[in-house]
Amino acid sequence: MTRTHLAAFTAVIALLAPGALHAAEEVNVYTYRETKLVQPLFDAFSKDTGIKVNVISASSGLEQRIKAEGTASPADVLLTVDIGRIDDAVQAGITQPIKSEVVDRVVPAQYRDPAGHWAGISMRARVIYASKDRVKQDAITYEELADPKWKGKICIRSGQHIYNNGLFAAYVARHGEAKAEEWLRGVKANLAQKPSGGDREAARDVAAGKCDLGIGNTYYWALMMNADPEKKPWAEATRVILPTFAGGGSHVNLSAVLLAKHAPNQANAIRLIEWLLGEPAQQMYADANYEYPVRAGVKVNPTIAGYGKLSPDPMPVAAIATNRKAAAVLVDKVGFDN
Repeated sequence: MTRTHLAAFTAVIALLAPGALHAAEEVNVYTYRETKLVQPLFDAFSKDTGIKVNVISASSGLEQRIKAEGTASPADVLLTVDIGRIDDAVQAGITQPIKSEVVDRVVPAQYRDPAGHWAGISMRARVIYASKDRVKQDAITYEELADPKWKGKICIRSGQHIYNNGLFAAYVARHGEAKAEEWLRGVKANLAQKPSGGDREAARDVAAGKCDLGIGNTYYWALMMNADPEKKPWAEATRVILPTFAGGGSHVNLSAVLLAKHAPNQANAIRLIEWLLGEPAQQMYADANYEYPVRAGVKVNPTIAGYGKLSPDPMPVAAIATNRKAAAVLVDKVGFDN
C-alpha cells in the first residue's frame, strides 16, 4: 500500500470510528414528560431514522441545568409543557430559533413563537369538571365563574400554579388588568375552600360534594377514567365542560419543543422536531398524553373527543406569555390563595 493509499484508508477508518459514528447518529432530549410516556415515540423515531435518542427526564430544573452546562451542554431539544416553562426557557437564553419549513407549515402561527424559539406539538385545554348530579347546564364561560350563582361551589388548585397562571394571563390579555382583577375577586368569592391540591383533587372534591365545579386540564379526566382505577369514580361523578371566553374559544396551553442554543446535534434535532409533527407521531403523542394534536386532520383520542368539539381561543400563546407576570401579581393582590 502506498503512502497516499494509507493516508486515505486512515481517513476512512477515522470517519467510521465508534465515537464519530455515534455523534452523527444521536440526539439528546431533555424532557419534563415522563420517560415512559415518550419513550415509545422516541423508539419509533429511531426505527424510522436510525438516530438514537438519549433522554434525560426531570420534573423541574431543566432550564437551569442547560444554562449551567453552557456551551458544553449536550442538550439538543427541550420537550416541555405549559407556556410558563416554555417562556422560562426562552428567558433563560438557552434556546435558538427553529428554522424549519415543516414547522412553519404544520404548526398554526398562534402556537409558534414569533421569533421561532418554540413550537407546539400538542394542546391541552383548561376546562370544568362539573358534577353530573348538581350541574345541569352544558355550557359555561370563563367569565361566568365569577357569577355569584356559583358562590361556594368552585374548587381549584393554587392560583399561582402554572396551569392557572396561563388561564389568568389569557384573561388579562383578553380583558385587561382591571377587569381581570375584578374577575379574580369574583372567582375567589365563589370558592368552596382554600385553593389546594391538584386538578385530580378538584374532581375528587366535586365527587365528594364539596363543590359543583372543579377546574382542571383536559387530560387529567381521561387519565382518571382510563388509567387509574382508584380515581375512576371521581371521573365518573363528573363530566367535562369545555368553557369559552365570551365571544371567543376555550383557553388552550401547549406541550412544545425548543431547540437548545448550543445543540451539538442540531441537524438531528431539527429532524426529530419535524418527525414529531408528522401524522403518525402526532397520533401517538396525542393518544399517549390525552392531548389535542396541533397538526390539522389528525384524529383526536376518543375519550378527549367525547368532551365535544374543541374551539380554541384564537389568542396567540405568545401574547398570553407576556401577561404571566401581571396575572401572578393580581393573584397575590386579591389574596386568591388565602
